[in-house]
Amino acid sequence: MDDKVYFAAAGSYDPAAVEAAVERLFCQLPAAAAVGPGKKVLLKPNLLAKHGPDKAVTTHPEVLRAVIRAVKRRGADDLLVADSPGGPYTPALVKSIYKASGLAAVCQEEQVPLYTACESAAAPAAGGAAAKEFTLLRPVLEADVLIDLPKLKTHMMTGLSAATKNLFGCIPGLQKAEWHMRLPEKERFGEMLVDLLETVKPAFAVLDAVVAHEGDGPSGGTPRPVGFVAAAGDLLQMDLALCAMVGLQPAQVPYLSAAMRRGLCAERFDPAKAAGEAELFAPIDGFKLPSSWGSVDFADNAPRPIRWAVPAVQRAIAPRPVIDRAGCIGCGQCATICPQKTVRLEEGRARILPKRCIRCFCCHEICPVGAIGTKRFFIFQKL
Repeated sequence: MDDKVYFAAAGSYDPAAVEAAVERLFCQLPAAAAVGPGKKVLLKPNLLAKHGPDKAVTTHPEVLRAVIRAVKRRGADDLLVADSPGGPYTPALVKSIYKASGLAAVCQEEQVPLYTACESAAAPAAGGAAAKEFTLLRPVLEADVLIDLPKLKTHMMTGLSAATKNLFGCIPGLQKAEWHMRLPEKERFGEMLVDLLETVKPAFAVLDAVVAHEGDGPSGGTPRPVGFVAAAGDLLQMDLALCAMVGLQPAQVPYLSAAMRRGLCAERFDPAKAAGEAELFAPIDGFKLPSSWGSVDFADNAPRPIRWAVPAVQRAIAPRPVIDRAGCIGCGQCATICPQKTVRLEEGRARILPKRCIRCFCCHEICPVGAIGTKRFFIFQKL
């Protein structure tokens, strides 16, 4: 497999600029040869929740448009766009999120169907380190070529939400929350994501980093102009490169750590593997990591005299989500998505039962008004 990551500059979401940048990537990326006449192509964006393109939470519609056109230029005419956002997976809900994200309008203009039937089926898991079977969206199982369209974002639980993490949307609706419940330890959750990558086997990824999402991602942070798109046939290589750019240690990203243990990726990205407009591969100055980050791994960040702390103590002091009751609108989406059912509505406002919380941050991810933040143990407030 080609292990290079290809970069192309795109300073804005001007349609012509994005289309030209994505076309340059397709011309350089060997994995793009998988696209051609007679192939059933699935485009898998990052949908997440009902946010407009200006929030930088979802794959931007102009990136989707550019990929659609690049695929059509190569003779493929059987295209479908599909993803499962967080929360319940119903036709009405997914249609509303496609509309809010701007993806529905692009698909209509480009005459590409959106998948809204919300059907799924079981498939045996490859790898099997944490999963024996996955329930996946039916188009994922039926596609000849799956193109992953992630957004460069931080993530409260995994640190990075990009190429590999975006595949979690191949699992329908609230079944994603079930995986959080089954695998509350982030290391095991990372193993599951690698199993999923090995099972789904995308042909390649095209990353939207024209405007990234920094801070308390994947939805509670802020937009950050970065100015590029990127592509890779090896999704783990792409994520390693992004770690180097945003200032994350790959070994602390659960799915990259799991991939390292399996010999699927290196410990860090080799700059010689940057291709295309390789000068774009450079540290992004001051890129904000999640407020949960840096103290998620207690053993690495605790004062030396207490690094012997047992896992139970580590869990007790780990960052956890907290609800700003003044900002809460009482929509109940956090209660619906919570895998442990630790969130409940009381007097029209959400409340978290901290003793049962597994720190998956699903509630933070789904909150439409950003009313769920993070509380850190006081020792780490100034670390």
